[in-house]
Amino acid sequence: MIFGRRGRERFLEAVTGLEAAVRERGGKAAQHAIQQMYGGFDEAADHELLAAGPRLAALLPEMPDGPRAMTAVAVGACVERGADATQCAGYVFDGLAGALGAAGEFCERWEATGGGDLPDHDSGDPEPEVIERVGQAATAGWWLLPRWEMATVAMLNRPEVRTGLGSGLRTRLLEALRAVQELSGHDFKCLHYALLVLDDEPLVALHRPTGTGYALRMTGIGDNFQLHTLLADALVGGGHVPGHAPSAQETAVCRDAPGQVPATGSFNLVTPDGDWVWNEGTPSDIPVVDGVRLLVLDPPPYQRGWPAGRFFPGMTGALVLERVLDQNETRGWLERCAPAK
Repeated sequence: MIFGRRGRERFLEAVTGLEAAVRERGGKAAQHAIQQMYGGFDEAADHELLAAGPRLAALLPEMPDGPRAMTAVAVGACVERGADATQCAGYVFDGLAGALGAAGEFCERWEATGGGDLPDHDSGDPEPEVIERVGQAATAGWWLLPRWEMATVAMLNRPEVRTGLGSGLRTRLLEALRAVQELSGHDFKCLHYALLVLDDEPLVALHRPTGTGYALRMTGIGDNFQLHTLLADALVGGGHVPGHAPSAQETAVCRDAPGQVPATGSFNLVTPDGDWVWNEGTPSDIPVVDGVRLLVLDPPPYQRGWPAGRFFPGMTGALVLERVLDQNETRGWLERCAPAK
């Protein structure tokens, strides 16, 4: 998240000014305080951002749509710099839920009033004709959704937020997001994938060529490219199965190191029914069988390469090999799987 540069001493002063403006319903004063806050962000000390994050988050329910979304982005930036995400996330999720509902309404009204290409979020402020056609609140929901996506992903980068989200809220947000995706044709991929991230999730991987099985546990893995590399490190790099082992650098960037490096595929990821699990998808695509995600590893049908790294650079990923399954247990799992295609 990029903010302009101003004097550090002005940052918390701007936060205090925004609090006063929100209490007093001073729209112009609030806008000025937000501009001052953005201007001072880069040079603010970490302890200022730690204090500001929860204070700004608590203002969100009292703010109108535009300033609310701008402030939510600032909250996300504070969390990225160390502010307590658990104190901020609930306010951001409430704002996201409202924006998703309004964006879905926007798409429905747009179609009902003639359809056509939806307006681009990045095309500046909405034209008056758009607001007249669809309504102010619905337009704000659609226009501001990318900002809520940005703020929400910043919250979901933190494992304590993901594990505290709760299945009910996660399901409601995903359902609302999918409705917008279907109506708009826009994937909002970062938000979608962030809501799908699994933590402390058991995974059984069956290596069909050797007839061996492995119990693992995954946390904070954003996509199956990242999972693929970490699986190869645990199993090939760990000496359990033959094949191409990723380098230490490939593995590091899939855990917590910055950047990307070229990687080569080691397996073909397959469901128990024999369908491919695409690297472009997420670990949530792996079916659950008897309470665990069950994945079959077949030989790669052709050489595949990609930039190893993390879909979410701010999210730490982990895949832990807990134990090697015995022959009987592995055989039992493999007997439940379709033959290789």
